[in-house]
Amino acid sequence: MARRRTIFLGGLAVVAVVAGAVAVRTATFAPKDIADGSDVRLAAVPSYDLDAAVAHLSAAAQIPTISHQDPADNDVAQWDRLHTWLAATYPAVHGAMTRTVLPNRTLIYHWPGSDAALAPIIVMAHQDVVPVTPGTEGEWKYPPFSGQIAEQAVWGRGTVDDKGSLIGLFEALEALANAGFQPKRGIYLVSGHDEEAGGSGAIAAAAKLKADGVKAIFTIDEGSLVLTDTPVINGPAIMIGIAEKGYATLKVTANAPGGHSSMPPAETGVQTLAQAILDISDDPFPYEVRGPGASMLEALAAAKGGTTRMAVANQWLFGPLLKRQIAAVPSTAAAFHTTIAPTMLEGSPKENVLPQTASALINYRIAPWNRSADIMARAKSAVGDAKVELSWVKPPREPSRVSSTSSQGWKWIAAAARADAPGAVLSPILVVAGTDSRSMEPVSEDVYRFMPMHFSLKESAMIHGTNEHMRVDSFKRMIDFYARLVATAAG
Repeated sequence: MARRRTIFLGGLAVVAVVAGAVAVRTATFAPKDIADGSDVRLAAVPSYDLDAAVAHLSAAAQIPTISHQDPADNDVAQWDRLHTWLAATYPAVHGAMTRTVLPNRTLIYHWPGSDAALAPIIVMAHQDVVPVTPGTEGEWKYPPFSGQIAEQAVWGRGTVDDKGSLIGLFEALEALANAGFQPKRGIYLVSGHDEEAGGSGAIAAAAKLKADGVKAIFTIDEGSLVLTDTPVINGPAIMIGIAEKGYATLKVTANAPGGHSSMPPAETGVQTLAQAILDISDDPFPYEVRGPGASMLEALAAAKGGTTRMAVANQWLFGPLLKRQIAAVPSTAAAFHTTIAPTMLEGSPKENVLPQTASALINYRIAPWNRSADIMARAKSAVGDAKVELSWVKPPREPSRVSSTSSQGWKWIAAAARADAPGAVLSPILVVAGTDSRSMEPVSEDVYRFMPMHFSLKESAMIHGTNEHMRVDSFKRMIDFYARLVATAAG
């Protein structure tokens, strides 16, 4: 009896210690090293004509700078048309900044600063847009390249991705130049011509900047936004991208004798391929609460409070439960592991012919803590001694480095973003897609991915989709943000 009582009391003591530890960690929990920019004195936004700016975005949307999968299908005259239109529409910018047009039609603008000792800033937005999916043109409320101004928005392909940013930047810079702004810190505007088809333009621009000895204090490009219904907090959050995932496509090939489908062998090449795909897909990378995803979770949990704060503050105890909740939402889960997505299959050219070669493409988006070598090793382990060949379609793009959330560049961006979203939670985020900004790493201390548009999760689905449109209020926020940021950082 005494022994049972001792065990019971010992159990109570353990529970008390655990509960005490949980309570203390929860009470003292705070996001690590995320500066709020409250010590930044923001510059004022110069005056500009919003109606004219909206008309300019409409006009830019009517220039179909479409990046096709095969660059040979691109109408390069449309890029020249856009360049001519920019020069005519923004005379003050073209008077204050030198313009370099690379042979591939990527643009580099430079506004020299008065103090050469100060590191410059780089602002980015790309010129090209994705095609409209064939057969969906009739589903658009307004023709996709009409630039229609209606319902307090500008409608058309590229109004959000990424001509909204491009024209927002030009409007901000034009307003600053007209107001007599003279930067102390140099300003570079880089606009890639083919972000939607690989980003070779940004690579070339970065090479030129490096050759010119440029080392910027920060770069800002597209990538994330102000999400009005952010998971965890169910409210607005300023989501600033501090890194982006890598990209790789694995080709799995099964070779077989082929022959007539009326006399199939015990296992065809297609069956071998199918099993290999399943084996690779059924061995996913584990969820890991680390890197930018963990920073995001900490920021949101601290704002949410309650049991969410308790779980994130005490991952030593609630880690498995937290990972199960993360895995339940694909859009959130992608920030916490390397994803595996079989996307394309190729086999026989005819239904009654056994293919001699069957192949599949598997697309990976690589988490910051993994590398392409990890993917290849895992895939080889998964297929074992199966008669398949594994190869890369093209050299993988490794994940970007992770930028600081306490640097001066971060503080400037955070302060400029909070000016139009004062009640929103400030959070870093991992960008799961790709941007041109990754190419600026050799010429920039930090690289950030953020546009100040206010979107819900549902609204974000229109990017690359049907009925893409930029609301006038979001466009105004973009112009104001860029004007504040540039004037504050470069002034």
